[in-house]
Amino acid sequence: MATTAATTTFSLFLLLTVSLHTAAGRPSPYLSKTSMFPNYQKMMATFKIFIYPPNAPINFTIPALSLFYNSLLSSHLATSNPEEAHLFFVPFAPQSTRSLDRVVAGIRAAHPYWDRSLGADHFYLSCDGVGASSSRNVVELKKNSVQISCFPSPADKFIPHKDVTLPPLSLARRLPPAPENKTVKFVGYYRRSGSLMGSELINGLKNDTKFLIESEPSDETIYIKRLKTSKFCLYVLDEEMEGFPEALAHGCVPVVITDRPIQDLPFMDVLRWQDIALFVGTRSGVEGLKRVLSHTCGERYEMMRSSGVAAAQHFVWNASPKPYDAFNMLMYQLWLRRHAIRYARWQIA
Repeated sequence: MATTAATTTFSLFLLLTVSLHTAAGRPSPYLSKTSMFPNYQKMMATFKIFIYPPNAPINFTIPALSLFYNSLLSSHLATSNPEEAHLFFVPFAPQSTRSLDRVVAGIRAAHPYWDRSLGADHFYLSCDGVGASSSRNVVELKKNSVQISCFPSPADKFIPHKDVTLPPLSLARRLPPAPENKTVKFVGYYRRSGSLMGSELINGLKNDTKFLIESEPSDETIYIKRLKTSKFCLYVLDEEMEGFPEALAHGCVPVVITDRPIQDLPFMDVLRWQDIALFVGTRSGVEGLKRVLSHTCGERYEMMRSSGVAAAQHFVWNASPKPYDAFNMLMYQLWLRRHAIRYARWQIA
């Protein structure tokens, strides 16, 4: 009882903190702040998920999937009574479509819930997506069930109206204090990761003293310092997106370089991404990028930076989930998808 009371108190305190942060003239990062917070509280009080027993022990090799799965297993939202469930979780590790066919066929044979919606009130984890198949079971899983995938998702493996993505694990620790006034040293900062060499556009900025383009990854202390002293942090979609939550938290506005539409940003049901990050194509080259950044200044820049700092709290991963963190905001997105079509079962006379 004491634990529940403490959790409720902390939740209300955090709600007040978030509300104050985005009130009094400060910009809000949310698509609808007035509806999100009361809906979130309702979700936490009423949402129930039934987890099908897996056929074998599941070991996710991708840390974000593993953390989400373990958090779900221990969450108060999980129920052992499928009759009260809003959604159903289908647990499986990466496997062939033939194996997936057997997984869904087993669920369909042992439980009545799949056939009520043809899998539309079910969800699963997969960073690789579900491949093409002639199997009815796999087709329904891919077409109807909610896929929780990694960001960015593989091409053609993400369906925007139903699927959601996991935020990167870069904020799997305590959120830093909100930055106030920035001491700007660089207009733009790009951090190379591993063997990635950066795009042609990024390479064209190497000799510009207003931009810091790292040729080798810096250590964490220097990295955080550079986030704090840069106006914009540059990311090439499909190359390196892991660190953008840290950029948000430290007041560095993300600039995503891409020539294709992005439909799988984390929390697209919740956040107003156009007020948090810039999205720039490569066709205008280096000078075009500079023009975009130079036009994003003054009041607009400060609003984007403030909105990003406010949004960063939702990208924090905790070993034990906390209110409004990455796990619970994923639960909120699932809750928004809980209304599924349920088909009448034909009775043969």
